[in-house]
Amino acid sequence: MVFSSVIFLFAFLPLTLAVYFALPGRVRNGVLLAASLLFYVSGEPVYLWVMLASITFNYGFGLAVAAARGRLKRGVLAGAVLVNIGLLGFFKYAAFFTTTLNSTLSTALTVPAVALPVGISFFTFHALSYVFDIYRGNAPAQRNPFALALYILLFPQLIAGPIVRYHAIAPQLRKREITAESFTEGIYRFVIGLSKKVLIANVVARVADTVFALDPAQIGTALAWLGIACYTLQIYFDFSGYSDMAVGLGLMFGFRLPENFNYPYAARSIQDFWRRWHITLSTWFRDYVYIPLGGNRKGAVRTYLNLYIVFFLTGLWHGASWTFVLWGLLHGTFLVVERLGFARVLEWLPRLAQHGYALLVVMCAWVLFRSDTLPYAVGYLARMFSLSPEGTIYHLSLYLDMRTILALLMGVLFSFHSAALLKMRVVQPEAAAVVRLAACAGLFILCAMTLVVNTYNPFIYFRF
Repeated sequence: MVFSSVIFLFAFLPLTLAVYFALPGRVRNGVLLAASLLFYVSGEPVYLWVMLASITFNYGFGLAVAAARGRLKRGVLAGAVLVNIGLLGFFKYAAFFTTTLNSTLSTALTVPAVALPVGISFFTFHALSYVFDIYRGNAPAQRNPFALALYILLFPQLIAGPIVRYHAIAPQLRKREITAESFTEGIYRFVIGLSKKVLIANVVARVADTVFALDPAQIGTALAWLGIACYTLQIYFDFSGYSDMAVGLGLMFGFRLPENFNYPYAARSIQDFWRRWHITLSTWFRDYVYIPLGGNRKGAVRTYLNLYIVFFLTGLWHGASWTFVLWGLLHGTFLVVERLGFARVLEWLPRLAQHGYALLVVMCAWVLFRSDTLPYAVGYLARMFSLSPEGTIYHLSLYLDMRTILALLMGVLFSFHSAALLKMRVVQPEAAAVVRLAACAGLFILCAMTLVVNTYNPFIYFRF
């Protein structure tokens, strides 16, 4: 069950809201916990035990870390990290590392074939955040196991984030306030996210999926650029739309979830891009990996090494494939290059050239991210820069209809300019409020009609 599905919009969410507000405040956490369990089971019934096991042993680790002192405390923390990473590694990386070892060392190691539990990368990072926050004294250990379960299972951020730090949400688990203004703002924010997902991401996704299913040798330069342009917009509006929906849902239930995007395609450098893209992930790695490794406090060489480690892990977090690893390392390389002095060169360039540089690097890196194999990525990049004419079979005109062109134009517009509906406040002149309400209602009806008619509704970050 995804947020942009008919069953969620017209059954799960209305029923959950009705029960939540019909019952007194002291049982509302229980309602949310039950709804979150149902939400997860609807898509992952087989591996529910993995989620429950993660909650159980992290609850124990949190209490143990809080009670321990000195070396024992560090030992308990290390145990928690090993167990969490071990669980993630078994399901997500065991086959990848085994295949890599077999191809490198000519061995014949085997591992059981297991499916990847939905959202395991996200809920593992939530669990680790809880243990880290207890260890650092940023929050007390949670004595109520159901409250901890709600933090990890809370359905608005369960499957695809944003990654919420435990210390930031702990007070909200105990007490939160819902006003008419915040609830209305949550609805508006949810509809904006739904529109980004359904009306832009899903439309350009069809072209991206079709082009990336072709043999790169059979497509021309223009079609190759169209394919990656569509994917560039798809992944942003797919993920940022889902994050907007999560923030909106949080507001409806009284939670303030962190922002995850800040117009990343408006960045003027790769450093700037990572301050704007998947903000909760990049800050998670900064606070829990980069800074503990020494950050930029131990000299230039160590700083560059730390950056490479962080972006190697960032790539690996996204998927068990060398294409993801190289995607991360490519970003790490440009961050190092900018720190070596290229950032000062960029400052002398016109703003348009800065934007062009950042967007070119990001789009080329997305080719690695989207490709299933490294040879495919290399072939696709070669077609992008080969200046070859259109192939005899696959012409650009076959993939551009009016709906796709409109989605591309809207995607470009809302990638670089603030959406007025997001910036307007609930408390404003009556006429503006009416316009906003009408626009919101119209977008929701259009999204609902589109979802009823079309069954094509992919979501990229489910695979992580």
